[in-house]
Amino acid sequence: MADLQVVDLHASLTDRALNSMNFLNEISHHYPDAISLAAGRPSEEFYAIEDLHSYLDIFSRHLCDDLGYDEAAVRRTLFQYGRTKGIVHHLVARNLALDEGIEVDPEALVITVGCQEAMVLVLRALRADPKDVLLVVSPAYVGITGAARLVDLPVLPVAGGNDGVDLEDLVAVVKAARAEGLRPRACYVMPDFANPSGLSLDLETRRRLLAVAAEQELLLLEDNPYGLFPAAGVDRVPTLKSLDTGRRVIYLGSFAKTALPGARVGYVVADQTVAAPDGSVGLLADELSKIKSMVTVNTSAVAQAVIGGKLLANDCSLIAANQRERAIYADNLRAVTDGLAARFPGGEVTWTVPSGGFFVVVTVPFAVDDALLEKSAHEYGVLWTPMSHFYDGDGPINALRLSCSSVTPDQIDAALNRLAALITDQL
Repeated sequence: MADLQVVDLHASLTDRALNSMNFLNEISHHYPDAISLAAGRPSEEFYAIEDLHSYLDIFSRHLCDDLGYDEAAVRRTLFQYGRTKGIVHHLVARNLALDEGIEVDPEALVITVGCQEAMVLVLRALRADPKDVLLVVSPAYVGITGAARLVDLPVLPVAGGNDGVDLEDLVAVVKAARAEGLRPRACYVMPDFANPSGLSLDLETRRRLLAVAAEQELLLLEDNPYGLFPAAGVDRVPTLKSLDTGRRVIYLGSFAKTALPGARVGYVVADQTVAAPDGSVGLLADELSKIKSMVTVNTSAVAQAVIGGKLLANDCSLIAANQRERAIYADNLRAVTDGLAARFPGGEVTWTVPSGGFFVVVTVPFAVDDALLEKSAHEYGVLWTPMSHFYDGDGPINALRLSCSSVTPDQIDAALNRLAALITDQL
Protein backbone atom coordinates (compact mmCIF):
# COMPACT_ATOMS: atom_id res chain seq x y z
CA MET A 1 0.00 0.00 0.00
CA ALA A 2 1.45 3.36 -1.05
CA ASP A 3 0.15 5.28 1.95
CA LEU A 4 1.34 8.87 2.26
CA GLN A 5 1.64 11.44 5.00
CA VAL A 6 0.45 14.98 4.36
CA VAL A 7 3.78 16.27 5.71
CA ASP A 8 5.43 14.57 2.73
CA LEU A 9 3.29 16.58 0.28
CA HIS A 10 3.57 20.23 -0.72
CA ALA A 11 3.16 22.53 2.26
CA SER A 12 0.37 24.48 0.55
CA LEU A 13 -1.98 21.52 0.98
CA THR A 14 -2.33 22.26 4.67
CA ASP A 15 -2.60 25.99 4.15
CA ARG A 16 -5.83 27.70 5.15
CA ALA A 17 -6.14 29.41 1.77
CA LEU A 18 -6.29 26.12 -0.14
CA ASN A 19 -8.83 24.65 2.25
CA SER A 20 -11.08 27.70 2.26
CA MET A 21 -13.11 27.18 -0.93
CA ASN A 22 -13.54 23.46 -0.31
CA PHE A 23 -14.78 24.12 3.21
CA LEU A 24 -17.31 26.72 2.09
CA ASN A 25 -18.56 24.45 -0.70
CA GLU A 26 -18.91 21.57 1.75
CA ILE A 27 -20.98 23.71 4.12
CA SER A 28 -23.34 24.58 1.26
CA HIS A 29 -23.59 20.91 0.31
CA HIS A 30 -24.34 19.76 3.85
CA TYR A 31 -27.02 22.42 4.42
CA PRO A 32 -28.88 22.72 1.09
CA ASP A 33 -31.94 24.28 2.74
CA ALA A 34 -29.99 27.15 4.24
CA ILE A 35 -30.26 30.46 2.40
CA SER A 36 -26.83 31.33 1.05
CA LEU A 37 -25.44 34.83 1.36
CA ALA A 38 -22.00 33.27 0.93
CA ALA A 39 -21.46 32.45 -2.74
CA GLY A 40 -20.29 35.21 -5.08
CA ARG A 41 -21.95 33.54 -8.05
CA PRO A 42 -23.73 35.54 -10.75
CA SER A 43 -27.49 35.48 -11.05
CA GLU A 44 -28.81 32.57 -13.13
CA GLU A 45 -32.09 34.28 -13.96
CA PHE A 46 -31.31 34.96 -17.61
CA TYR A 47 -29.41 31.79 -18.52
CA ALA A 48 -30.93 29.71 -21.34
CA ILE A 49 -29.68 26.40 -22.76
CA GLU A 50 -30.48 27.48 -26.30
CA ASP A 51 -28.05 30.40 -25.95
CA LEU A 52 -25.14 27.96 -25.91
CA HIS A 53 -26.06 26.63 -29.34
CA SER A 54 -26.68 30.13 -30.65
CA TYR A 55 -23.28 31.39 -29.46
CA LEU A 56 -21.51 28.40 -31.03
CA ASP A 57 -23.27 29.08 -34.33
CA ILE A 58 -22.41 32.77 -34.23
CA PHE A 59 -18.75 32.07 -33.56
CA SER A 60 -18.61 29.41 -36.28
CA ARG A 61 -20.03 31.87 -38.80
CA HIS A 62 -17.47 34.42 -37.64
CA LEU A 63 -14.68 31.98 -38.43
CA CYS A 64 -16.09 31.48 -41.93
CA ASP A 65 -17.37 34.91 -42.86
CA ASP A 66 -14.92 37.20 -41.08
CA LEU A 67 -11.74 35.14 -40.86
CA GLY A 68 -12.10 33.17 -44.08
CA TYR A 69 -11.94 29.67 -42.61
CA ASP A 70 -13.23 26.78 -44.70
CA GLU A 71 -15.41 24.04 -43.20
CA ALA A 72 -12.45 21.83 -42.34
CA ALA A 73 -10.66 24.68 -40.58
CA VAL A 74 -13.77 25.56 -38.56
CA ARG A 75 -14.18 21.93 -37.50
CA ARG A 76 -10.51 21.71 -36.57
CA THR A 77 -10.67 24.95 -34.58
CA LEU A 78 -13.63 23.80 -32.50
CA PHE A 79 -12.80 20.12 -32.04
CA GLN A 80 -9.01 19.94 -31.87
CA TYR A 81 -6.36 21.10 -29.48
CA GLY A 82 -6.04 24.82 -29.99
CA ARG A 83 -3.57 27.66 -29.92
CA THR A 84 -2.09 27.95 -26.44
CA LYS A 85 -2.73 31.71 -26.18
CA GLY A 86 -6.34 31.27 -27.29
CA ILE A 87 -8.63 31.64 -30.29
CA VAL A 88 -10.81 34.55 -29.13
CA HIS A 89 -7.97 36.93 -28.25
CA HIS A 90 -8.91 39.33 -31.05
CA LEU A 91 -12.50 39.54 -29.75
CA VAL A 92 -11.36 40.04 -26.16
CA ALA A 93 -9.07 42.85 -27.31
CA ARG A 94 -12.07 44.53 -28.99
CA ASN A 95 -14.11 44.06 -25.83
CA LEU A 96 -11.38 45.67 -23.71
CA ALA A 97 -11.18 48.65 -26.06
CA LEU A 98 -14.94 49.18 -26.05
CA ASP A 99 -15.80 48.49 -22.41
CA GLU A 100 -12.61 49.46 -20.56
CA GLY A 101 -10.76 51.88 -22.84
CA ILE A 102 -7.80 49.47 -22.87
CA GLU A 103 -6.02 49.45 -26.23
CA VAL A 104 -3.91 46.32 -26.45
CA ASP A 105 -2.36 44.13 -29.13
CA PRO A 106 -4.33 40.84 -29.19
CA GLU A 107 -0.96 39.05 -29.05
CA ALA A 108 -0.46 40.49 -25.54
CA LEU A 109 -3.42 38.38 -24.36
CA VAL A 110 -3.45 34.83 -23.05
CA ILE A 111 -6.91 33.23 -22.79
CA THR A 112 -6.97 31.12 -19.63
CA VAL A 113 -9.08 28.55 -17.82
CA GLY A 114 -10.81 31.10 -15.66
CA CYS A 115 -9.07 34.02 -14.03
CA GLN A 116 -7.64 31.61 -11.46
CA GLU A 117 -5.30 30.10 -14.03
CA ALA A 118 -4.25 33.59 -15.09
CA MET A 119 -3.18 34.27 -11.50
CA VAL A 120 -1.18 31.05 -11.30
CA LEU A 121 0.60 31.73 -14.61
CA VAL A 122 1.58 35.26 -13.63
CA LEU A 123 2.77 34.32 -10.14
CA ARG A 124 4.70 31.32 -11.45
CA ALA A 125 6.50 33.60 -13.92
CA LEU A 126 7.26 36.29 -11.34
CA ARG A 127 8.55 33.91 -8.69
CA ALA A 128 12.16 33.60 -9.87
CA ASP A 129 14.03 33.56 -6.56
CA PRO A 130 13.36 32.60 -2.90
CA LYS A 131 13.68 36.29 -2.03
CA ASP A 132 10.68 37.20 -4.21
CA VAL A 133 7.46 38.25 -2.44
CA LEU A 134 3.97 39.32 -3.49
CA LEU A 135 2.12 42.22 -1.91
CA VAL A 136 -1.66 42.00 -1.61
CA VAL A 137 -4.16 44.59 -0.46
CA SER A 138 -5.75 43.09 2.64
CA PRO A 139 -8.30 41.63 3.14
CA ALA A 140 -7.61 39.74 -0.08
CA TYR A 141 -9.43 37.32 -2.35
CA VAL A 142 -8.42 33.87 -1.19
CA GLY A 143 -7.72 32.76 -4.75
CA ILE A 144 -4.66 34.99 -5.06
CA THR A 145 -3.17 33.94 -1.72
CA GLY A 146 -3.85 30.28 -2.54
CA ALA A 147 -2.18 30.65 -5.94
CA ALA A 148 0.83 32.28 -4.29
CA ARG A 149 1.13 29.34 -1.87
CA LEU A 150 1.16 26.90 -4.80
CA VAL A 151 4.21 28.57 -6.36
CA ASP A 152 6.00 29.19 -3.04
CA LEU A 153 5.65 32.96 -3.28
CA PRO A 154 5.33 34.55 0.19
CA VAL A 155 2.55 37.11 0.61
CA LEU A 156 2.93 40.42 2.46
CA PRO A 157 -0.32 42.23 3.35
CA VAL A 158 -0.87 45.91 2.60
CA ALA A 159 -3.57 47.76 4.54
CA GLY A 160 -6.71 48.58 2.62
CA GLY A 161 -7.78 51.52 4.75
CA ASN A 162 -10.81 53.63 3.94
CA ASP A 163 -9.70 54.34 0.35
CA GLY A 164 -9.30 50.72 -0.73
CA VAL A 165 -5.49 50.83 -0.44
CA ASP A 166 -3.29 52.63 2.07
CA LEU A 167 -0.54 54.01 -0.15
CA GLU A 168 1.67 55.02 2.76
CA ASP A 169 1.50 51.47 4.09
CA LEU A 170 2.25 50.12 0.59
CA VAL A 171 5.47 52.13 0.44
CA ALA A 172 6.36 51.13 4.00
CA VAL A 173 5.85 47.43 3.26
CA VAL A 174 7.98 47.66 0.09
CA LYS A 175 10.80 49.45 1.90
CA ALA A 176 10.70 47.08 4.89
CA ALA A 177 10.78 44.05 2.61
CA ARG A 178 13.78 45.38 0.69
CA ALA A 179 15.56 46.20 3.93
CA GLU A 180 15.22 42.51 4.83
CA GLY A 181 16.76 41.46 1.53
CA LEU A 182 13.44 40.53 -0.09
CA ARG A 183 12.34 41.49 -3.61
CA PRO A 184 8.72 42.71 -3.92
CA ARG A 185 7.63 41.71 -7.43
CA ALA A 186 4.07 43.01 -7.62
CA CYS A 187 1.06 44.20 -5.67
CA TYR A 188 -2.32 42.56 -6.23
CA VAL A 189 -5.32 44.89 -6.11
CA MET A 190 -9.01 44.73 -7.00
CA PRO A 191 -9.92 48.40 -7.60
CA ASP A 192 -13.65 47.93 -8.29
CA PHE A 193 -16.01 46.62 -5.58
CA ALA A 194 -13.31 44.34 -4.21
CA ASN A 195 -13.88 40.82 -2.99
CA PRO A 196 -14.26 40.67 -0.03
CA SER A 197 -14.28 44.27 1.21
CA GLY A 198 -16.61 45.77 -1.41
CA LEU A 199 -14.38 48.88 -1.47
CA SER A 200 -13.37 50.75 -4.63
CA LEU A 201 -10.51 53.09 -5.47
CA ASP A 202 -11.50 56.55 -6.63
CA LEU A 203 -9.81 58.08 -9.66
CA GLU A 204 -7.27 60.09 -7.70
CA THR A 205 -6.25 57.06 -5.64
CA ARG A 206 -5.78 55.05 -8.84
CA ARG A 207 -3.51 57.68 -10.28
CA ARG A 208 -1.52 57.91 -7.07
CA LEU A 209 -1.22 54.12 -6.94
CA LEU A 210 0.23 54.08 -10.46
CA ALA A 211 2.68 56.80 -9.47
CA VAL A 212 3.76 54.85 -6.37
CA ALA A 213 4.21 51.69 -8.47
CA ALA A 214 6.48 53.61 -10.84
CA GLU A 215 8.46 55.19 -8.00
CA GLN A 216 8.91 51.85 -6.25
CA GLU A 217 9.52 49.91 -9.50
CA LEU A 218 6.64 47.60 -8.74
CA LEU A 219 4.17 45.80 -11.00
CA LEU A 220 0.45 45.96 -10.25
CA LEU A 221 -1.82 42.95 -10.75
CA GLU A 222 -5.27 44.40 -11.43
CA ASP A 223 -8.17 41.98 -11.01
CA ASN A 224 -11.50 43.27 -12.34
CA PRO A 225 -14.38 40.77 -12.21
CA TYR A 226 -17.01 43.23 -10.91
CA GLY A 227 -16.27 46.45 -12.79
CA LEU A 228 -19.45 46.34 -14.90
CA PHE A 229 -21.71 46.34 -11.84
CA PRO A 230 -21.80 49.77 -10.20
CA ALA A 231 -24.92 50.59 -8.23
CA ALA A 232 -27.65 52.77 -9.71
CA GLY A 233 -26.45 56.32 -10.32
CA VAL A 234 -22.78 55.42 -9.82
CA ASP A 235 -20.41 56.19 -12.67
CA ARG A 236 -17.72 53.72 -13.63
CA VAL A 237 -14.13 54.73 -12.91
CA PRO A 238 -11.38 53.99 -15.46
CA THR A 239 -9.41 50.82 -14.82
CA LEU A 240 -5.81 51.05 -13.71
CA LYS A 241 -4.79 49.44 -17.00
CA SER A 242 -6.56 52.11 -19.05
CA LEU A 243 -4.66 54.77 -17.07
CA ASP A 244 -1.37 52.90 -17.28
CA THR A 245 1.19 54.60 -19.55
CA GLY A 246 4.24 52.70 -18.33
CA ARG A 247 3.11 49.07 -18.69
CA ARG A 248 3.09 48.72 -14.90
CA VAL A 249 -0.25 46.87 -14.83
CA ILE A 250 -0.84 43.21 -15.61
CA TYR A 251 -4.58 42.98 -16.11
CA LEU A 252 -6.52 39.90 -14.96
CA GLY A 253 -9.94 39.44 -16.53
CA SER A 254 -12.82 36.98 -16.40
CA PHE A 255 -16.11 36.31 -18.17
CA ALA A 256 -17.49 34.40 -15.18
CA LYS A 257 -19.62 37.27 -13.89
CA THR A 258 -20.36 39.04 -17.17
CA ALA A 259 -21.04 36.08 -19.47
CA LEU A 260 -21.00 32.51 -18.18
CA PRO A 261 -19.11 31.05 -15.20
CA GLY A 262 -19.54 27.49 -16.48
CA ALA A 263 -17.40 28.26 -19.52
CA ARG A 264 -14.40 28.88 -17.25
CA VAL A 265 -12.85 31.45 -19.57
CA GLY A 266 -10.61 34.20 -18.29
CA TYR A 267 -7.59 36.05 -19.62
CA VAL A 268 -4.51 38.02 -18.77
CA VAL A 269 -3.23 41.15 -20.51
CA ALA A 270 0.55 40.94 -20.24
CA ASP A 271 1.96 43.54 -22.65
CA GLN A 272 5.20 44.03 -20.71
CA THR A 273 8.33 43.36 -22.75
CA VAL A 274 10.81 40.65 -21.78
CA ALA A 275 14.43 40.80 -22.92
CA ALA A 276 16.22 37.51 -23.59
CA PRO A 277 19.98 36.91 -23.04
CA ASP A 278 20.54 36.99 -26.80
CA GLY A 279 19.16 40.53 -26.95
CA SER A 280 15.79 39.62 -28.47
CA VAL A 281 12.68 41.16 -26.94
CA GLY A 282 9.28 39.54 -26.64
CA LEU A 283 6.06 39.88 -24.68
CA LEU A 284 5.38 38.64 -21.17
CA ALA A 285 2.26 37.04 -22.66
CA ASP A 286 4.49 34.74 -24.72
CA GLU A 287 6.37 33.67 -21.59
CA LEU A 288 3.09 32.99 -19.79
CA SER A 289 1.92 30.84 -22.70
CA LYS A 290 4.96 28.59 -22.20
CA ILE A 291 3.83 27.94 -18.63
CA LYS A 292 0.23 27.43 -19.73
CA SER A 293 1.33 24.81 -22.27
CA MET A 294 2.61 22.71 -19.36
CA VAL A 295 -0.41 23.35 -17.10
CA THR A 296 -3.56 23.13 -19.22
CA VAL A 297 -2.12 22.91 -22.78
CA ASN A 298 -4.85 25.24 -24.00
CA THR A 299 -8.22 26.62 -22.93
CA SER A 300 -11.21 24.64 -24.21
CA ALA A 301 -11.96 25.76 -27.76
CA VAL A 302 -15.66 25.01 -27.26
CA ALA A 303 -15.78 27.16 -24.13
CA GLN A 304 -13.94 29.96 -25.93
CA ALA A 305 -16.36 29.67 -28.87
CA VAL A 306 -19.33 30.14 -26.52
CA ILE A 307 -17.75 33.26 -25.04
CA GLY A 308 -16.72 34.46 -28.47
CA GLY A 309 -20.29 34.04 -29.70
CA LYS A 310 -21.62 35.97 -26.72
CA LEU A 311 -19.19 38.80 -27.48
CA LEU A 312 -20.09 38.84 -31.18
CA ALA A 313 -23.81 38.80 -30.38
CA ASN A 314 -23.27 42.02 -28.44
CA ASP A 315 -20.84 43.73 -30.83
CA CYS A 316 -18.03 42.82 -28.42
CA SER A 317 -19.40 45.05 -25.63
CA LEU A 318 -20.82 43.49 -22.47
CA ILE A 319 -22.00 46.70 -20.82
CA ALA A 320 -25.47 46.69 -22.41
CA ALA A 321 -25.59 42.89 -22.23
CA ASN A 322 -25.40 43.10 -18.43
CA GLN A 323 -27.85 45.92 -17.77
CA ARG A 324 -30.47 43.53 -16.36
CA GLU A 325 -27.90 41.88 -14.11
CA ARG A 326 -26.55 45.25 -13.00
CA ALA A 327 -30.05 46.31 -11.96
CA ILE A 328 -30.59 43.08 -10.01
CA TYR A 329 -27.29 43.39 -8.16
CA ALA A 330 -27.90 47.06 -7.37
CA ASP A 331 -31.37 46.33 -5.99
CA ASN A 332 -30.09 43.38 -3.98
CA LEU A 333 -27.19 45.38 -2.59
CA ARG A 334 -29.59 48.08 -1.43
CA ALA A 335 -31.90 45.42 0.06
CA VAL A 336 -29.01 44.05 2.12
CA THR A 337 -27.78 47.40 3.43
CA ASP A 338 -31.30 48.75 4.07
CA GLY A 339 -32.24 45.45 5.71
CA LEU A 340 -29.26 45.60 8.02
CA ALA A 341 -30.13 49.20 8.96
CA ALA A 342 -33.69 48.18 9.83
CA ARG A 343 -32.56 45.27 12.00
CA PHE A 344 -29.57 46.89 13.73
CA PRO A 345 -30.42 50.53 14.50
CA GLY A 346 -27.81 50.76 17.24
CA GLY A 347 -24.03 50.97 16.89
CA GLU A 348 -22.94 47.49 18.01
CA VAL A 349 -23.25 46.05 14.52
CA THR A 350 -21.88 48.01 11.53
CA TRP A 351 -21.53 47.29 7.83
CA THR A 352 -20.07 48.67 4.63
CA VAL A 353 -22.23 50.38 2.00
CA PRO A 354 -20.41 49.61 -1.28
CA SER A 355 -21.04 51.58 -4.46
CA GLY A 356 -21.54 48.40 -6.46
CA GLY A 357 -20.55 44.78 -6.81
CA PHE A 358 -21.70 41.79 -4.79
CA PHE A 359 -20.38 42.10 -1.25
CA VAL A 360 -21.17 43.72 2.11
CA VAL A 361 -18.96 43.28 5.18
CA VAL A 362 -20.70 43.17 8.55
CA THR A 363 -18.64 43.90 11.68
CA VAL A 364 -19.85 42.48 15.00
CA PRO A 365 -18.54 42.64 18.59
CA PHE A 366 -17.52 38.97 18.72
CA ALA A 367 -15.19 36.64 16.84
CA VAL A 368 -16.56 35.10 13.64
CA ASP A 369 -15.12 31.73 12.64
CA ASP A 370 -15.95 28.51 10.84
CA ALA A 371 -17.58 27.01 13.92
CA LEU A 372 -20.03 29.93 14.08
CA LEU A 373 -20.76 29.52 10.37
CA GLU A 374 -21.59 25.86 10.90
CA LYS A 375 -23.86 26.81 13.80
CA SER A 376 -25.51 29.45 11.61
CA ALA A 377 -26.15 26.92 8.86
CA HIS A 378 -27.40 24.17 11.16
CA GLU A 379 -29.45 26.12 13.71
CA TYR A 380 -30.45 29.28 11.84
CA GLY A 381 -30.51 28.23 8.19
CA VAL A 382 -28.34 30.99 6.74
CA LEU A 383 -24.89 30.89 5.15
CA TRP A 384 -22.27 33.65 4.91
CA THR A 385 -18.46 33.81 4.79
CA PRO A 386 -16.23 34.46 7.81
CA MET A 387 -13.89 37.35 6.98
CA SER A 388 -11.08 35.36 8.61
CA HIS A 389 -10.81 33.46 5.32
CA PHE A 390 -9.45 36.62 3.68
CA TYR A 391 -6.68 37.37 6.17
CA ASP A 392 -3.37 35.67 6.88
CA GLY A 393 -2.86 34.46 10.40
CA ASP A 394 -5.05 32.85 13.02
CA GLY A 395 -6.11 35.93 14.99
CA PRO A 396 -9.82 36.48 15.62
CA ILE A 397 -11.71 38.55 13.06
CA ASN A 398 -15.00 40.12 14.14
CA ALA A 399 -16.60 40.33 10.72
CA LEU A 400 -18.44 38.35 8.07
CA ARG A 401 -19.06 38.82 4.35
CA LEU A 402 -22.51 38.77 2.76
CA SER A 403 -23.01 38.25 -0.97
CA CYS A 404 -26.16 39.53 -2.67
CA SER A 405 -25.66 38.25 -6.22
CA SER A 406 -27.49 34.92 -6.41
CA VAL A 407 -30.52 35.47 -4.18
CA THR A 408 -33.94 37.07 -4.55
CA PRO A 409 -35.23 40.01 -2.47
CA ASP A 410 -37.50 37.61 -0.56
CA GLN A 411 -34.55 35.36 0.20
CA ILE A 412 -32.52 38.36 1.33
CA ASP A 413 -35.29 39.39 3.72
CA ALA A 414 -35.58 35.89 5.18
CA ALA A 415 -31.80 35.46 5.38
CA LEU A 416 -31.34 38.75 7.22
CA ASN A 417 -34.02 37.75 9.72
CA ARG A 418 -32.09 34.55 10.40
CA LEU A 419 -28.77 36.39 10.56
CA ALA A 420 -30.24 38.94 12.96
CA ALA A 421 -31.43 36.13 15.22
CA LEU A 422 -27.95 34.58 15.22
CA ILE A 423 -26.23 37.88 15.99
CA THR A 424 -28.74 38.78 18.69
CA ASP A 425 -28.25 35.43 20.37
CA GLN A 426 -24.47 35.80 20.20
CA LEU A 427 -24.70 39.25 21.75
